[in-house]
Amino acid sequence: MAQQEDKVNLNAKKFNMWIFIFTSFMFFAALTSGFIVYAGGSGHGIHIILPKAFMYSTTAMVLSSITLFIASRAAKRLQFAKQRLYLGLTIALGILFFIIQVYAWSILVKMGVYFVNPNASQSFIYVFTGMHLIHILAGLLLLGNTLMASYRNKPQVKNLFNMEMSSIFWHFIDIIWIYLYVFLLLNQ
Repeated sequence: MAQQEDKVNLNAKKFNMWIFIFTSFMFFAALTSGFIVYAGGSGHGIHIILPKAFMYSTTAMVLSSITLFIASRAAKRLQFAKQRLYLGLTIALGILFFIIQVYAWSILVKMGVYFVNPNASQSFIYVFTGMHLIHILAGLLLLGNTLMASYRNKPQVKNLFNMEMSSIFWHFIDIIWIYLYVFLLLNQ
């Protein structure tokens, strides 16, 4: 009976994760739509070359998805030390992504691109990356929780569930970043 209750509870949590991902997707779609409407109506484009730091952060993000895939596979094979190692690497790459993004903001400021400026198209860079960084923080917290839970003597079902939830969310924010980066590249 307890196993059935746990399964129902886990399914509800997974459903909530998918609802959150859908709303986040719609949020970023609305932001990019807002940019398109503003840029099309005002005639203002970004008109800057994006800092190379965004390319480096994209590399960190893609690598973090690879390390998370390896961690998930290790969890399924009951290789807990390997799971923890690659979860730690994923978290480190996520933190590196965050640092590189903030560094890219400093480059933008040196280029004279500020959050508040006459060309609001340039302000959208901060909005896109800032909202994405909030999702990165949430993802890092989720990954950290999964890593800490792997050290506790939890049933393997819950370990795999934590890995699955973390993977769903992390891969989603990876895909969102690639979408945003390509979108910014195409509109610079």
